[in-house]
Amino acid sequence: MKNVTIYSTPTCHFCHATKEFFKEHNIVFTDYNVSKDSARRDEMIQKSGQMGVPVIFVDDEMVAGFDEQKLRELLNINS
Repeated sequence: MKNVTIYSTPTCHFCHATKEFFKEHNIVFTDYNVSKDSARRDEMIQKSGQMGVPVIFVDDEMVAGFDEQKLRELLNINS
């Protein structure tokens, strides 16, 4: 099983879309709310160089934004 992490905020439309996509495909993920957790926000910026959300990690592969095609590829979702 792949280790999936999303750095998100409650008001981010693409964050919601990403999490819905994960739920739809039964992907277990860890969600960090970077609007409330400054340590995780700093970690996200350091690991990704990104200020915007969502930032998603599938194992060591980073995806910035809701890139459904890339996520399908990394998670082996064909349908």
